[in-house]
Amino acid sequence: MNAECEQSESSSCAQSRERSKEQLRDEQASAAEFTVRHNNKRVAVLSPVAWRTPPQQYGAWETVASNITEGLVARGWDVTLFASADSVTRAHLHAVVDRGYEENSALDPKVSEYLHISEVFEHAAEFDLIHSNYDFMPLTYSRLIKTPVLTTIHGFSSAEIMPVYQKYRDGYFVSVSDSDRAAGLNYLATVYNGIDLSLYPLQEHGGDDLVFLGRIHPDKGVHLAIEVARLTGMRLIIAGIVQDENYFREQVKPHLDGQNILYVGPVSVAGKNELFARARVLLHLNTIPERFGLVLVEANAAGVPVIAMDLGSCREVIEDSQTGFLVNNVTEAAGAVGRISEIDRRACRSRVREHFSIDTMVEGYERVYSTIFDLEAKRRS
Repeated sequence: MNAECEQSESSSCAQSRERSKEQLRDEQASAAEFTVRHNNKRVAVLSPVAWRTPPQQYGAWETVASNITEGLVARGWDVTLFASADSVTRAHLHAVVDRGYEENSALDPKVSEYLHISEVFEHAAEFDLIHSNYDFMPLTYSRLIKTPVLTTIHGFSSAEIMPVYQKYRDGYFVSVSDSDRAAGLNYLATVYNGIDLSLYPLQEHGGDDLVFLGRIHPDKGVHLAIEVARLTGMRLIIAGIVQDENYFREQVKPHLDGQNILYVGPVSVAGKNELFARARVLLHLNTIPERFGLVLVEANAAGVPVIAMDLGSCREVIEDSQTGFLVNNVTEAAGAVGRISEIDRRACRSRVREHFSIDTMVEGYERVYSTIFDLEAKRRS
């Protein structure tokens, strides 16, 4: 390389560094301006009350509600979490239900839900924004108050609930993936769910087992994971709550032999990490379009590659051939198991840090909050 080229390259690098500094200053100034404008805002985060927030084992929506809450608090927001009384948070905790109804069979779920949901709306005047992570039900209160309500839609459980969304379609909505959206709703953004990476240490080498982690339900394709185990001759460890007893009894239990196909029940974060340490790959062979897939992110955070059906959000969460493989059937899944050595486990974790961390998620919600506050200010004026 001649001196002129070296000088040109050095100048280009200097300009690039200067642009990076300017960009950083702009981002810091923007963040500071946002804090000045909104640091006095009071936010209510409405979490479900099926489980504790955060859950001790299963409870994806409660996990995300917790991560949003703790992320906002860490960034200086005044947050009140509406959740069960045994919930753990650095925010203000407001509870009228002692425990999650899934953890106490003496509780009637509907009674718990409506005591809980009505409570946040009865206190709506105390907040500048209610951020609901509780499905469609809170929408039916939203026009009875002046406080704006943001609904994060974690999934549409059935077609039967859609009339509620259509009635309140002019509200404020966030989707958790671009693929999981309903036509006609006033979406302000897609904000991917974020996790606490410190909970899932990198497993640089992993083990030799196939792992399924999730609800035992036909939608999650446990029976397909069992078929992949049969085709590859590898051991499969299944973990999660049984949500469909008939499915478990007919399509899962007959294959459990205590040696090659094992079911270990629901697991905590510590239990997940034990499985990730033993995992060569996580199998997520969903039979319906995935809405987000929190377990995909958790596995990748630990460096565990994922083989997932190419349905719904899986394409947004898993980068094909980089953090796992997207497949269309069991045969392709079995073939992908043989290619797992191609995946860089550190790259899996890096992608999670960039796209699916709590900070990245909360930054996304801060932009949404800012949009709502601006829109509401214009409406009042």
